[in-house]
Amino acid sequence: MILSINFELVREILVKSLTTHFIRYTLAAGIMFSIFYLWKRRAWFYKKIQLRTPQKAKIKHEIFWSVISLIIISVCGTISFYFVKQGYSPLYTDIAERGWLYLGLSTVGLIVWHDFYFYVTHRAMHHKAIFPIVHKIHHKSTDPTPWAAFSFHPIEAVVQFLFVPMAVFVVPLHPIALLTMGLFQITLNVIGHLGFEIFPKGFTTGRLTKWANTSTHHNMHHSKVNCNYGLYFNIWDRLLGTNHKDYEKTFDEVKARTPDTEDKLAEKGLVKGAPKKEKQEPELV
Repeated sequence: MILSINFELVREILVKSLTTHFIRYTLAAGIMFSIFYLWKRRAWFYKKIQLRTPQKAKIKHEIFWSVISLIIISVCGTISFYFVKQGYSPLYTDIAERGWLYLGLSTVGLIVWHDFYFYVTHRAMHHKAIFPIVHKIHHKSTDPTPWAAFSFHPIEAVVQFLFVPMAVFVVPLHPIALLTMGLFQITLNVIGHLGFEIFPKGFTTGRLTKWANTSTHHNMHHSKVNCNYGLYFNIWDRLLGTNHKDYEKTFDEVKARTPDTEDKLAEKGLVKGAPKKEKQEPELV
């Protein structure tokens, strides 16, 4: 069996996978971090969900574990797409074979499937027997930055990758669907860990927009822990009652701030240039 493996093809897929994942992560996280934490750090500080600056040690932690996770995900992707190349997947390359409508629907379906898969596995990661061993690494970032997007324990990195083969080896998908989902994922992932609220007032109560997550939603997950498990959409948290009770209130409070809010809060000692001491992690249930 080993002698039948095309190692040149494996190398080619691995190099492409590593390159794609690292460029995508570095550009998405790097651009957003540069804008919000460097260029507009002072001017937009009032938009920050938690009014404190991130610790350099925590940022290094986020980058280190994201690099580890991207390597693992790339290796998993190489194994999966090696078998795709060997014809074990219904993946197709000719759009005319199934039409543009199918391409659009399958792309949306893939994104919704990932969102549901993430909610279920993410919530499972919070089980008291799993959290301390696996998911606690991600929650070391109680006030995350964009670099935390892939800050996972190796086991969690594998689990979060598995939705890909579960789709690719079952449903006919075009590479465009996978590419679109990948870009959608990194964009929303980075926004979720941004630490700044960029969505407009009323977003959490709008007839349609309330079904999408905000930066505040995932930031509260990091600070409150046992709530707000969704990734892209606010469907599963709403249906299953796992939204934090103060989610909409917190969002509105952040959006009500003005550029002079920081000065007013600073007078009360509520804003500090140095990070606040980390709160003790709440007991899991």
